[in-house]
Amino acid sequence: MSITRIDRKFAALKAEGRAALVTFITAGDPGPETSLAILQALPAAGAVCFVVGFLFGLPALRLHGIYLALATFALAIAMPQILKSTPLEPWTGGVQGIVIIKPEAPFGLPLNADQWLYYFTIMVAAAMYFCAANLVRSRTGRAMMAIRDNPIAASAMGIDVARYKSLTFGVSALYTGVAGALGAIAVQFVAPDSFTFDLAIAMFVGLVVGGVGSIPGTLFAGLFVLFVPNIAEQLSKGLEQAVYGIILIAVIFVMPSGAAGFVGMIARRIAGAWR
Repeated sequence: MSITRIDRKFAALKAEGRAALVTFITAGDPGPETSLAILQALPAAGAVCFVVGFLFGLPALRLHGIYLALATFALAIAMPQILKSTPLEPWTGGVQGIVIIKPEAPFGLPLNADQWLYYFTIMVAAAMYFCAANLVRSRTGRAMMAIRDNPIAASAMGIDVARYKSLTFGVSALYTGVAGALGAIAVQFVAPDSFTFDLAIAMFVGLVVGGVGSIPGTLFAGLFVLFVPNIAEQLSKGLEQAVYGIILIAVIFVMPSGAAGFVGMIARRIAGAWR
């Protein structure tokens, strides 16, 4: 259960950091093909992060529960320091990071760089949402959910628990890797410290608020993580963290099972009222 709830979010931190690194290495120095080169880095980022996440899942299989969560937490804390080490500094930029040129619209499209990146990000998000929704409904997705609910029962039914757990790590890292690459392109800068533990906590909050195990809930989770901190800051400049905490407590109190569970409950009540 911790594979799909806690560990995925801590693993996201290391995946996004590697994705940003792969983005720069694949893109190379600025040039006439910088736009296409950077955009081609997204599949490379996803592939590298998938492999790294899958390989990390293999030794992590010996751990369970809170110990597995602590292992992913330790890796998330150690990874920025590793990426800043002297041997990797030529590729990662060390503590100074790397400046990335925002790509212009390719093929002569009448869009500026910000507009092109906006529409491109929407297309990538829609494609990955579609893939995630289909994965959940597939045989592989059903096996993952069976392991989440009861690993012992899943093993008794013939499911290869070790393989699917490692695959879950890999898929999680792939998604967050592509997100990290897009984030690096959007802000035009990336450094090992760009993906902090606070970001991992923010994603974990989004997981709980959106609804654990819900693909549509991720949409509400993204809106919450993006806009609620800004709303809290507007309400109180000096106590924005306290306001954010109050809003979060209120949301959890009203929707203890997340936005997806809340919508499902309302739908069931409406359906019951019409019977």
